[in-house]
Amino acid sequence: MDQELTKYRLNCTLTFGDIYGQIIVWLIVILISLATTIALWSSSRQTYAFLSLAIIVVLSLPFLLFAFVTTLLNHIEFIPVTEEEKTQKLSLNAPRPSQKPAPSAG
Repeated sequence: MDQELTKYRLNCTLTFGDIYGQIIVWLIVILISLATTIALWSSSRQTYAFLSLAIIVVLSLPFLLFAFVTTLLNHIEFIPVTEEEKTQKLSLNAPRPSQKPAPSAG
């Protein structure tokens, strides 16, 4: 009953260009909400201005987080490690024939 588990290598291919558009869109949303706040800012509408800014920011944050997380998860790959890679890694860890083993302190 010698069953060997398959080993996997984690590979993340996320680059800044993948989330660049999301950042630009969110900055546009923030600038529009700030413009709305400034437009509503008067002596009698300061509360409405502050609430509109807070509502826009609070409602946009979950969508931004969802976009970031799903983009990140779409760029994570689990690649099975082949036998060749396993033996290559083992040969890199093995001592070279020119190396002498360390003397034991005993």
